[in-house]
Amino acid sequence: MPARTKHAFPRPKPWTEVATHLVDVAMGRKPADLVVRNGRWVNVHSGEVIAATDIAIAAGRFAYCGPDARHAIGEGTKVVDAGGRYLVPGLCDGHMHVESGMVTVTEFCRAVIPHGTTSMFVDPHEIANVLGLDGVRLMHDEALAMPVNVKVQVPSCVPSAAGLENAGAQLTADDVAEAMNWENIIGLGEVMNFPGVAANDPLMVAEIAATVKAGRTVGGHYASRDLGLPFHGYVAGGPEDDHEGTSVEDAIARVRQGMKAMLRLGSAWYDVASQIKAVTEKGLDPRNFILCTDDSHSGTLVHDGHMDRVVRHAIAQGLKPVTAIQMATLNTAQHFRLEREIGSIAPGRLADFLIVSDLAALGIDEVFARGVRLAKGGRLEVDIPPYDYPARAKKTVKLGRMLKAADFDIVAPEGANEARVRVIGVIENQAPTRALEADLAVADGLVEMDRENDVCQIALVERHRGTGGVVNGFVSGFGYTRDCALASTVAHDSHHMIVVGTNKRDMALAANRLGEVGGGVVLFSQGREIALVEMPIAGLMSDERAEIVAQKAAKLTAAMREMGCTLNNAYMQHSLLALVVIPELRISDIGIVDVTRFEKVDLFL
Repeated sequence: MPARTKHAFPRPKPWTEVATHLVDVAMGRKPADLVVRNGRWVNVHSGEVIAATDIAIAAGRFAYCGPDARHAIGEGTKVVDAGGRYLVPGLCDGHMHVESGMVTVTEFCRAVIPHGTTSMFVDPHEIANVLGLDGVRLMHDEALAMPVNVKVQVPSCVPSAAGLENAGAQLTADDVAEAMNWENIIGLGEVMNFPGVAANDPLMVAEIAATVKAGRTVGGHYASRDLGLPFHGYVAGGPEDDHEGTSVEDAIARVRQGMKAMLRLGSAWYDVASQIKAVTEKGLDPRNFILCTDDSHSGTLVHDGHMDRVVRHAIAQGLKPVTAIQMATLNTAQHFRLEREIGSIAPGRLADFLIVSDLAALGIDEVFARGVRLAKGGRLEVDIPPYDYPARAKKTVKLGRMLKAADFDIVAPEGANEARVRVIGVIENQAPTRALEADLAVADGLVEMDRENDVCQIALVERHRGTGGVVNGFVSGFGYTRDCALASTVAHDSHHMIVVGTNKRDMALAANRLGEVGGGVVLFSQGREIALVEMPIAGLMSDERAEIVAQKAAKLTAAMREMGCTLNNAYMQHSLLALVVIPELRISDIGIVDVTRFEKVDLFL
């Protein structure tokens, strides 16, 4: 395992080491480091907004929260006048993947801190599928160096579905048990093998048992629409939350079974509006609902926001502002057994808070973490040194050979003039796909795409072991109208290379280009490179600043639109086409996979 990096920011001392000092500050016997006066205290414990409140901070923690903190002001105390603005706990993202932002943990933090996110619960199963436990440790150590709280979950399913795909690495139950002893581990990442849990798969049983024994939280991922016995078996197996719900019925079912319903608003997943009706219309207890993002790419982070965006969206669906904030602060902290550390403005907790001018609009003026102001007016005020990823984390794209257009030929059944095929159907703003069928023409023994009816080609190129393997299929929903191909080494979860195109020559050029640059996403059209986002770290993350990555991602999005694609955040949809744990139809390195039956199926019907 790599050596620990030198911390760029002082680590907060445990409450047990500073408790007596906090008491002295609260009593006026010692001065606070910082006092914020005349604020409106958004109290997520009581559900109130309390006017004319002062807060006193010492050793990076809240010492006093009440009507008058003058007794805590000493000669060296910094005093900030909130001017009647709201004091809001720092926002928490209960489920997310840093790699989906196309950037490192450091750059992700730089992007989201100005938006009020001070705590993140990250599942690095993307890098785990490429680099194994070593990759998880790299991100774990980088997270420790941040000025905010980045808690790490141990990936549970690497590969995500054994037998249906082959990833670049594999994690065992012993790996999970070992990682549970690392200081920054908070629990087990989303357990995606829901059939395995319901069937008492030994690996799933062992991983969940190790997590519970360590006193950590077991993350869930139940992507099936079946709320019958398989769902009940899954819940009985131990997962404590789930973010894969898309309907109000999904949210209700999970909460009734004692799970936390995680409602996500990411770059391409819009699942809050439909599920929040469980609270606003059905009257369920909001304490059992948590807001999260799951997947947000760099463009969303830089231009639209992070958890502040999710909270604003939840408020727009009819939630009271304080209730929405609870779902992004206290509820999350309680779920991960961190209520004494984060999630509220209350004595003893880490002094993570926001000064907000408009509560409903969540206009964030200033962001503090551990008592230090990190951002003001939407701009980061501190420099977070980059984390130096070692050489072994790069040059992970191994194609084994140069690809050519003929590698993407799909040979028709012998003698056929037409072929009936399975087609992966993209659903806008949702992670599931549809299992579609299409009758396609055959010419010279090869099945042809049908651009007029929005059926183009998809290929999965093996990139971990250099086998040169290519699996071909068809996909619908992108709407490409011109000769083009988009290739990406971000291909959840096994992260081979996915190429979607209307022209086989462009598909080969795009694939070879990513092999040359070490990974990322690229668009070719008529033999020319139109847009490129390099991601040399595991083929998943850029080593550039988030703002630069966002600019490149914006160019990519614009180029995809020029090719005729009108999907919202189409790249995110593209990157999930190999996710063999979410129904209905996917592609993997072994072939076309029917996820409703968890088995490989033939391309031809």
